Amino acid sequence: MELLEDLIVHVYDHVAKTCGEHLADLGVDLAVPKKPFPRISYAEAIEIANRTIEEKLAFGDDLSPAAERAIGNEIGQHYFIVDWPTEIRPYYAMPYPDRPEICKAFDLMHPRMELSSGAQRIHDHDLLVERIRAKGLSPEAFEFYLRAFRYGMPPHAGWGLGIERLVMTMLDLGNIREAVLFPRDRHRLTP
Repeated sequence: MELLEDLIVHVYDHVAKTCGEHLADLGVDLAVPKKPFPRISYAEAIEIANRTIEEKLAFGDDLSPAAERAIGNEIGQHYFIVDWPTEIRPYYAMPYPDRPEICKAFDLMHPRMELSSGAQRIHDHDLLVERIRAKGLSPEAFEFYLRAFRYGMPPHAGWGLGIERLVMTMLDLGNIREAVLFPRDRHRLTP
């Protein structure tokens, strides 16, 4: 998560320093986020959402866009949601040994929306097979993936960042299609 924080701050800082003229043309006053970003648990996120929006969420529900915006309004800056329920995250998210119902997963949030998801990944072959089965999937269908874990895999983690979402939130654009070079929709499939 620190690496992701560093990346976000670096990108904002670089754009602010090198694109001032273009930002001015767009009417964007780009503030570089400060580290460390706040970290709230999934349970805290649900509590905040339930205090501020009409729809009520239960533990284990995914966060709706309205819930994400409500939480973002309260936090007011980039932040992480950590410690998600294991059941709503991918099979490869590492559960806590002492609380297997919670996993070591996170989302990086902008006050408007999710920018990135990540997790410590399961590196133990048997636990990985168990989690695949718990998701109602067949380990045989994942043989290509599981093969590498059979002989040992070091602890590892990963995340994915939506670059279009990053651009959209940095520039305060109204729609993701404004941040995509060749946007697609149901009326446009080719540039």
